[in-house]
Amino acid sequence: MKAIGYSQAGSISAHDALVRFETETPQLRPRDLLVEVHGISVNPVDVKVRAHMAPENGNKIIGYDAAGVVRAVGSEVSNFKVGDDVFYAGDITRPGTNAELHAVDERIVGMKPKSLDFAEAAGFPLTSITAWEILFDSLALKEGSGEGESLLIIGGAGGVGSILVQLAKKLTGLTVIATASRPDTVEWVEKMGADHVINHRKSLIDQMNALELEPRYVASLNGTEGHFPAIVKLIKPRGHIALIDDPETLDIGTIKPKALSLSWEFMFARSMFQTDDIDQQSRLLNRISGLIDDGTLTSTVTNNLGKLSVETLTEAHIQQESGRAIGKNVLDGFSS
Repeated sequence: MKAIGYSQAGSISAHDALVRFETETPQLRPRDLLVEVHGISVNPVDVKVRAHMAPENGNKIIGYDAAGVVRAVGSEVSNFKVGDDVFYAGDITRPGTNAELHAVDERIVGMKPKSLDFAEAAGFPLTSITAWEILFDSLALKEGSGEGESLLIIGGAGGVGSILVQLAKKLTGLTVIATASRPDTVEWVEKMGADHVINHRKSLIDQMNALELEPRYVASLNGTEGHFPAIVKLIKPRGHIALIDDPETLDIGTIKPKALSLSWEFMFARSMFQTDDIDQQSRLLNRISGLIDDGTLTSTVTNNLGKLSVETLTEAHIQQESGRAIGKNVLDGFSS
């Protein structure tokens, strides 16, 4: 089968940063689906792995979001059948989705939204799982709860922020404040449904004071190290901070006087460690699919870069690394 990957970690500007090659069709484990990939999307984890994680041998296939058609099932599969249209965010410990065919555990797979094509559907899984787990696992909110409280989302225009704003507004009673710094990102975050938009390049404390809001919850999606002192100062006592980025250092001793809680969200944890509740990701993806089809959630995809190729995937990585991407970039599967 055809696949795209890399043989050396490093800059996307290298002439062979990504390469196309032929490889064997994946062998299925008992709970696996073999999916013919018709759409993928690119996330920050794609570029981080490519830039910093050297392959152990040969070419490494990355890509963690996919939508496609089930072509074969493992011996113990019970929730899907050949011919089903599915979407999922994959497993960081296994070969990725930038390929014609991909093997994935059924317990982290959902039924593709009927109202979206494959590429657009592929823009949802990783960000939706991350946002859902932030709200309902890390912050321990319940659907319908949060009335009278507020959530500050730092980095509201990216992939996770775009869906987190929507989930918080549609499924909880929280007032949502999201950050954005350019006119186009401000417009996007407002479109996603944020109640207030503030600029993360200016004083968060001054802007929150002007709104007369003291958030109980903060979701820091990027720049946590630089924003952390302000977050600690502006959040309510006994509040909760959730983050997804990789700050080199955090002085967590500063959160003690307010008895704050701090959680990292990493959506691959369940699949990496085969947790007892790994199938929660399948359930929540099916819920997301229903919320898309009934119009509760709107698409966060802003650009389809075309058929999967070295050239289009390279462009997607360049845009992701630029730090200026809004929403999600997606690609169709390989040309036949």
